[in-house]
Amino acid sequence: QERLVESGGGFVQPGGSLRLSCAASGFDFSVNSMTWLRQAPGKGLEYVSSINMGGEMTRDADSVKGRFTISRDNAKNMLYLQMNSLKPEDTAVYFCRRDATDYRGQGTQVTVSS
Repeated sequence: QERLVESGGGFVQPGGSLRLSCAASGFDFSVNSMTWLRQAPGKGLEYVSSINMGGEMTRDADSVKGRFTISRDNAKNMLYLQMNSLKPEDTAVYFCRRDATDYRGQGTQVTVSS
């Protein structure tokens, strides 16, 4: 049974950094492309970043380009999102998603505020 568990969220001031993690289990993580999504209060799901199975190719939404970096460690079945220069508009629940099945975890809350 596939499972994704996000962690690393929290409260941070504008300009700060956070590193989100996503632990995968129940499927062959190394042959799956993965995506980070987010959902701000009162809004729909928004695409953030994606990465191919080997980690060589990534794509970022324009809103996070140059500030967020997606990465993965296939040996540890882990997906990461390094978030720098955070802005209040980055406040959201962040989810990791297995693209092949559209399954996502329960999410982790990120709040950016002074």
